This record gives sequence, structure tokens and C-alpha cells, in this order.
Amino acid sequence: MGVYHTPYQAFGRLTYEMWRACRLVVDTGMHALGWTRERAQTFLATNTALSLHEVRTEIDRYISWPGQALAYKIGELKIVELRRRAEAALGAAFDVRAFHDAVLENGGVTLSVLERRIDVHIRDAGRRK
Repeated sequence: MGVYHTPYQAFGRLTYEMWRACRLVVDTGMHALGWTRERAQTFLATNTALSLHEVRTEIDRYISWPGQALAYKIGELKIVELRRRAEAALGAAFDVRAFHDAVLENGGVTLSVLERRIDVHIRDAGRRK
């Protein structure tokens, strides 16, 4: 999309990618492996650029909402998969704005509902080709 024009901007993107990866580790560590709050905070503080205040806030969120980080990542991976499917099916007729509209138009839905919605979008957009 041409959003990141400088090395500093690209670093910011990578910083957020690292945070998203680390929260998967923390979520799993606390809820599947029995990590303490302190261990989770130390891991997040050591491996991300988050401030200590943000680390504490995030850890509290992960404690109170088990699986949230994992659910977000699975959703992201599914949307990327569906976008690739739409791009392959539609070729030059693929419109990223229309794809995003199709993803968002029904609000929060299960992944199976989203997948069916995108299949309909591909079918309908293919007819317009």
C-alpha cells in the first residue's frame, strides 16, 4: 500500500509485529503453561518495545480474556487466506476496497460465516468481470 516510506516507519510496523507474536507466547504461557503474571510481564517487557505501563495493561487484558491473542491471529490468517483466494479467482478484477467492504459489512462474524461471505463476494465479482 506504500504506507511506510522511511526506515523508522518500517521499524514501527515491525515493532507491532513483534508485539503481536509475543502476545501469542504470553497468552499461551499463562493459560496453558501456568506462567505467573511476573513471568509474562518480564517476557513482554524484554521482547517488545512496549512501555512498562503498556506491558502491565496488556498482561491484565490477556489474564482476563484467555485466548484473545490467539483468536485475533487466527482471524488475521483467515482474512489473508481469503484475500489470496479472491485475488487468485478474480485476477485483475480484484478490488481490495470491495474485498474489505465484504469482510467488514456484517461486523463481527464467525470465520465460517466470513468464508461463505467472501465466496459470495468472489462469485458476484466474477460475474461482473
